[in-house]
Amino acid sequence: MGLSALGIENGTYLLVALIFLLLLTGMPLAWVTGLVALLFTFGWFGGNALPLVTSRIFGFITEYSLVAIPMFILMAALLDRSGIAKDLFNGMRVLAGRLPGGVAVQTLIVAILMAAMSGVIGGEIVLLGILALPQMLRLGYDRSLSIGVVCAGGSLGTMMPPSIVLIIYGLVAGVSIADLFVAAITPAMLLLGCYIAYVLIRCLRDPSLGPPMSAEEHAEESLGSALRSLVAPLFIVLVVLGSIYGGIASITEAAALGVSSVIVISALRRELNFAMMQESLVHTLETCGMIIWIGIAAAVLVGVYNLMGGNRFVSAAILGLDASPVVIIMVMMLILLVLGMFLDWIGIALLTLPIFVPIITELGFDPIWFGILFAVNMQVSYLTPPFGPAAFYLKSVAPPDITLKHIYTALLPFIGLQLLVLALLLFFPQIAIWPL
Repeated sequence: MGLSALGIENGTYLLVALIFLLLLTGMPLAWVTGLVALLFTFGWFGGNALPLVTSRIFGFITEYSLVAIPMFILMAALLDRSGIAKDLFNGMRVLAGRLPGGVAVQTLIVAILMAAMSGVIGGEIVLLGILALPQMLRLGYDRSLSIGVVCAGGSLGTMMPPSIVLIIYGLVAGVSIADLFVAAITPAMLLLGCYIAYVLIRCLRDPSLGPPMSAEEHAEESLGSALRSLVAPLFIVLVVLGSIYGGIASITEAAALGVSSVIVISALRRELNFAMMQESLVHTLETCGMIIWIGIAAAVLVGVYNLMGGNRFVSAAILGLDASPVVIIMVMMLILLVLGMFLDWIGIALLTLPIFVPIITELGFDPIWFGILFAVNMQVSYLTPPFGPAAFYLKSVAPPDITLKHIYTALLPFIGLQLLVLALLLFFPQIAIWPL
């Protein structure tokens, strides 16, 4: 007697329980989902079910849009190892001036520019942790405020195009990635505005939380040097986003143009060398390997679960709720928030979106709007314990006296701001979809 004797309801409970139990053993998500997928493939359909696995794997790895991901990761790796981001941060000190909290605001502005250059999150948090955090602590900034600014600012890459989160969503949901990019700009700037407003309100009320720079330090940078530091980043942003919005290039082609522009600029700055390219390519291979393996395993698991009738079961369960469509969306958001505490966003996207997006469409909602909600939700997951990747990225470069407890405590106000923006987007969809 196979697993099919359990029925789809009990089978669903067993599948979810197995995933979480295996995750508790410390196994990587890719191996967990792959093992559960194989167990249910052969346990539910029998020994002749191997083509179910191979067809799903082939369908996933031959998706053309996936080519953009290694390109954007390579671009981020090259930026991390070049001096472009460092010069940008140092040159932007002129904007900090003698305003309380000015260096924190400067850090957030640099963060959104870095996000617009690459759309990758982890490296940005590490880079800001190296460049911005020590400077804010040296100036006497409140430790919690400094930590929150670095992690929240570094996580803006989940929203700001060319976000890899949006690329994966567009791939899984079957919607235009270019439309997602257009819709994401306003919410990304709204998040940035909330962070800046929070910093300024707190520092203007209590300047000791973010002491202004001295006149001597402010005089070290001129407006001319600040403008020169903006040339290379803005050129990269123009090449990537300008080519997409201008209809010149597809997402994949724009990613390749971005890599080429970073290589050319690094060469002109005499920073390009063999070691830099080697390290960047190795980092790209490692990151893409993780994404591909999670993607393959999740594609198989979702495919098998749908053949079991799981998508119909979940759809009937959610649509059967005696609640308004907005409440159903809120339930989905809650599920994503809970999963974000334990799983990587890639796994969450590939496991849940094939089930959620058809329900969204059936309810009559715009899948582009839901994609923006998903991206904000995943930004929350970057900060929330116990998984919270942002905390671990920052801990790897933070001073030894800063513990994970300090980091998670510092992130709470910024998580609140993210949830506020998520609520605004939920109840006022036009914030995201007005440009479409």
